[in-house]
Amino acid sequence: MDLWAASAAVLTWIMLGVYLALINEQDGNVAVWFVAILVLGAVAAGYGAVTAVPHRRPALVVAGLLLGAAGLVGIASIGLPVLVAGVLCLVAAVRRPTAGGS
Repeated sequence: MDLWAASAAVLTWIMLGVYLALINEQDGNVAVWFVAILVLGAVAAGYGAVTAVPHRRPALVVAGLLLGAAGLVGIASIGLPVLVAGVLCLVAAVRRPTAGGS
């Protein structure tokens, strides 16, 4: 298990919950495209957290780019943690996980 990618996935799911709670509290409309990007990014990060799966690195790069873009779009509200999740995915994609998972 790659803890960098797993942390990105968990952080993304948390921020998705925060986003939905904020939108609900403000009686606003959910941006479905933004939710879809967060879900795809979280799923790809979770997939990439498993070190033995095929195509792990491309999945992490895609997750990193999606979450990075979403983080920049939402920088005025929930974007910073999402941007951090994207960076965590990119770091996980370029490093070799150790046997201990760190």
